[in-house]
Amino acid sequence: MRALRGLAHLRPPPPTAPGRRPDGFALLAPELAHVRASLLGLLGSAHPGLAHVARFAGAAQQLRSVLVLLCAHATNGRGAQWPNKHAAPAAPDHDIPLTRPGVLHNSHPSMPTHPASFTGVFHLRIPRLHTDPPPAPAPPGPPRLLPTQLRLAQIVEMVHIASVLHDGVHEQHENKHSILAGDFLLGRASAALARLGEPQVVELIASVISNQAEGEMLRHLSMLRDPWDMYLRRSYLKTASLMAKGACASVALGGCSDHWQDAAYTYGRNLGIAYQLVQDTLEHPLGITGPVLFAAEEHPDLHPLIRRNLAGEGDIQKARHYVARSQGVDRTRALAATYADKAREALRLLPESEYREALDVLAESALAT
Repeated sequence: MRALRGLAHLRPPPPTAPGRRPDGFALLAPELAHVRASLLGLLGSAHPGLAHVARFAGAAQQLRSVLVLLCAHATNGRGAQWPNKHAAPAAPDHDIPLTRPGVLHNSHPSMPTHPASFTGVFHLRIPRLHTDPPPAPAPPGPPRLLPTQLRLAQIVEMVHIASVLHDGVHEQHENKHSILAGDFLLGRASAALARLGEPQVVELIASVISNQAEGEMLRHLSMLRDPWDMYLRRSYLKTASLMAKGACASVALGGCSDHWQDAAYTYGRNLGIAYQLVQDTLEHPLGITGPVLFAAEEHPDLHPLIRRNLAGEGDIQKARHYVARSQGVDRTRALAATYADKAREALRLLPESEYREALDVLAESALAT
């Protein structure tokens, strides 16, 4: 945690030039660099087959980290519980690598494993008692990030990358390897999450993992029910849930009230759905997406294909054909703009700051992807 505390007290970034709106990635450049670098150490594994997971994480876009850290900056120091959160002593094991000796080999980290140790009764060694040093005084100037919020940024990236690995598989060998790598990441994220010591945050992020599994199951169900409802629900479960609950958890870690937590959740939820809608306009449809559903309103021949979830022979090619000859992409982007506007509207509940403005810019940039 000492490394995270050191980063939490970095000097603020230079102010944005007059007339220019703040860019979240630029504002958070030092924090994002640290999050990326320390994440690679957090993912260290004794298994050489998992080395590519760390490289994959290093190349991640960090959109979710930006969302978490901007929400933290926008609300830190404003909540009634901030003094308690800031003065809380650091948990001693936050910066200890998640791979400790023996953990991945089903043995106790502090228990000897040499053959002679099994010849008699194992005697527990009582550790020396020690006291933690008092917390460092708050630095002058505006409130900075908490170490737990920086760790949360890493956790949401791990959960996101695990989801990408689970989704982006094709061949059988890649399928097995990617699933194992994704599971490995979720295990790392769970260990780091437990160390935060915040039950509310643990529950929020743990529910994201369940949401993503639910969303994947919806992908394979028939669309006999309202296809728009299922599509938007899946977009929330697979994409927006992590953004919404990550933003909410970040504000909660800063000791802010439910009012601001709800605002952060609403912003993240609408931003996440807008982001997914735009992503679905950039790729050829492999399933039921916004462009396909809008195209069906112009080409009714698509409805039988949608009801069987584009599972018939040639269905995907036909869907692409109809989408290309419709206003489906433009109408999907217009719907994404509606969600982005709702996200920006939620920001009015947060106190004015350069970081709130950067969140507004982030919602705009989601449409320009």
